Parts: sequence; structure tokens; C-alpha cells
Amino acid sequence: MKKIMKKVLLAGATVFLAAYTLQAQNYMIVNTEKIFKSIPAYVQALETLDQQAENYQKNIDDAYAQIEALYQDYQSKKSMLPEASRAVREDEIIQREREVIKYEETVFGQEGELFKKRLELIKPIQDKVFAAIDKYAEDNNFGLVLDIASNPSILYYTPSLDKTEEIIELTK
Repeated sequence: MKKIMKKVLLAGATVFLAAYTLQAQNYMIVNTEKIFKSIPAYVQALETLDQQAENYQKNIDDAYAQIEALYQDYQSKKSMLPEASRAVREDEIIQREREVIKYEETVFGQEGELFKKRLELIKPIQDKVFAAIDKYAEDNNFGLVLDIASNPSILYYTPSLDKTEEIIELTK
């Protein structure tokens, strides 16, 4: 019985200490999506990236349409072609498809042109915003910063904790 009582008291003390620590924690909330959208250079960079992605995708779609046309032409003439000609045409279609896949990877892949352009256009803006958040948090003794734009599990917060507008002012 004494062991159970000790465990209950220890558990209660732990919960009380955790609650006290959380209450003493000085934290703030920001909405980085709202901050980024308030920066005209960021909005312009996104539009530029979207336009480039659209152009690249159109080129890829056109290339696949050409491959499809080659394939349809091959299918319609396949029975009349000698074996050697069929093999040449099949290889040509396969080779073109590989080229398009390779192009797609060089554009949209992890090290692709679009990724590099995104780093070039967006990274400096992100660095500026995150530096402003860091500075604000340090200057005002906030030990924790929560981003409501990327944290769907926050169900409620007091609006006085939201420092988004202050960060927007710092980034201007």
C-alpha cells in the first residue's frame, strides 16, 4: 500500500512539475505562410517558378505526344515492316522515351534546374524571415516558437501569442 501511495505521489509531483515548467515557458506563435505571402519578392519568385514549371511540363508533354505519334505510326505499319526495320523503330521509340525521362529528371529532380532556381530565388527570402524570427524571439526572451502554418495539431491559441505581424514589420 505504501509503495502504491509513493508511486501516486511521485506521479502527481511529476505532472505538477511538468505543468509548472510549461506555464513558465515563454513561447510565441507565428504564421510563416502569412509572413512569406506579405513579401512581394516571395510572391514574385513563386510566380516565376510556377511559370517555369508550366513551361517545362509543356515541353515534356509535347515530347511524350511525339513519342505516342511515333508509336501509333509504328503500330499501323508494323505488319508491313521487315524484322530489322521493326527493331530499329522500336529502339528509336524506346530511346526517345528514355531521353524524355532523363530530361524530366534534370528539370524536376532533386538536383534539377527547377530545384536550383527555387534555391536561388526563395532561399534568401527564407533566410531573412527566419533571421527576423530568431532576432525577435531572442530580443523578447521567447524560448519556443511555434509555426501555425505548418503545425495542423495546434487547435487553439491566444491571439496575443501570435507575433506574425511583428515579424512582418521586421522583414520590411
